[in-house]
Amino acid sequence: MAWIYLFFAGLFEVVWASTMKQSEGFTKLTPTIITMVAMFISFGLLALAMRTLPLGSAYAIWTGIGAVGAFIVGLVFFSEPATIFRIVSVCLIVAGLTGLKLSSGH
Repeated sequence: MAWIYLFFAGLFEVVWASTMKQSEGFTKLTPTIITMVAMFISFGLLALAMRTLPLGSAYAIWTGIGAVGAFIVGLVFFSEPATIFRIVSVCLIVAGLTGLKLSSGH
């Protein structure tokens, strides 16, 4: 169950990172509220996952899901560039996340 909590914590991290950008420095009310609620949910789920998962693995995977997810959201919704260097870099993050998951023992 901890891995499911961690996965959804990472997805909510993507939500709050994306809406934080849309809030334009917390000057727009709706994206600011969504950011704060998504942060609360993300941190809460991360805390539940950390009850049983190792700190290093849980935190690294949570931030990795957020980083990769934010990268994809940036490409799809914010027209950010999809250069080969950026794509290879994200693939390296995914490889690291996979290694952490496989070596966590949970």
